[in-house]
Amino acid sequence: MSRSHIFSILLALAGVSGALMAQTAPATPKPIPGSIASHPSWPMAKPEDVKSIEAITAAVYDVISGPAGKARDWDRFRSLFVPDARLMPVRVPKPPAHNDIAPYTVEDYIEHSSPAMLTQGFAERGISNRVEAFGNIAQVWSTYESRHSFSEAQPFARGINSFSLIKDGDRYWIVQILWDSERPGSPIPEKYLAK
Repeated sequence: MSRSHIFSILLALAGVSGALMAQTAPATPKPIPGSIASHPSWPMAKPEDVKSIEAITAAVYDVISGPAGKARDWDRFRSLFVPDARLMPVRVPKPPAHNDIAPYTVEDYIEHSSPAMLTQGFAERGISNRVEAFGNIAQVWSTYESRHSFSEAQPFARGINSFSLIKDGDRYWIVQILWDSERPGSPIPEKYLAK
């Protein structure tokens, strides 16, 4: 077999190998669409609700609070969040079960919370915020007190809401809220309480 014949065979094999590799090469993944950009009909926020970190956290407490029988403005609530936001209470079962979270979408939260708010009333307020921010992101540790009515002397629950926010031009959006409640053996540390 001549050298030129061997060379021709090697070239042919290289071509087949290249074609096979091209067929099995992973496709470039499509970009993941942005949460805000892919939901153009999402409710618009009131500018005063989202103009600052303090404003957007206060708006959350305001919109979920009210007496029994009062419907909440759920479109206002939606407008504070990116459409794919998560609201996640920590679940602490009795041992030996493990701690967990319940990852609600905005719609899940509305569906699960609305009946109790309408029948029992719900009034929650932030009593202290600790804010960390960089660039277009911010984290807020907001200590809360929950009552059935603001006229009640003592809260039935206290805890901390951990807000993750993004800044978009002249407004903020909530990306997630992760929260845990105070319980025996796990009091809120002094640094997270109003001074």
